[in-house]
Amino acid sequence: MATAVNFKTEESKAEIIQLVSFNLDREEYGVYVLKVREIIRITNVTRVPNTPYYVEGVINLRGKVIPIISLRKKFSLPEVENDKQTRIIVMDVDGDLMGFIVDSVSEVIRITSSEIQPPPIVVNGGVDQEYLSGVINRSDRLLVLLDLERVFSQAERDSLLNAGL
Repeated sequence: MATAVNFKTEESKAEIIQLVSFNLDREEYGVYVLKVREIIRITNVTRVPNTPYYVEGVINLRGKVIPIISLRKKFSLPEVENDKQTRIIVMDVDGDLMGFIVDSVSEVIRITSSEIQPPPIVVNGGVDQEYLSGVINRSDRLLVLLDLERVFSQAERDSLLNAGL
């Protein structure tokens, strides 16, 4: 009686990952789709006093108050006017919902985990290396994978909580 032998290649062992890609200052970034709750158009943001410089304010999203963070400000990128492409990506960050303002949202990308390369040792620009999970080298572009849970230090989280956010 013959037995089936299961041969697995490295490619078949790689996990399929879905990312939401977005643009910020002419660069493309990605976040894990499972962290994204929704993507909405820019709306009226209510300012909140005594919040960090990168907090634009809060919005009411179906009865839940959500802090809105400007990724441009957080990453020390030049500010620009919001336009018809500007979006808020509402994400689960360590169990809390937060909205992140981005220039535009591109698409949902499917990759294998083996396509994620470690971030370079020296990263120029406003995005600190500790925020990066890796880099995906697509045939026509590079996509920087962000870990938004590492964007805020403990002091910044405490500051957000003390401001009632």
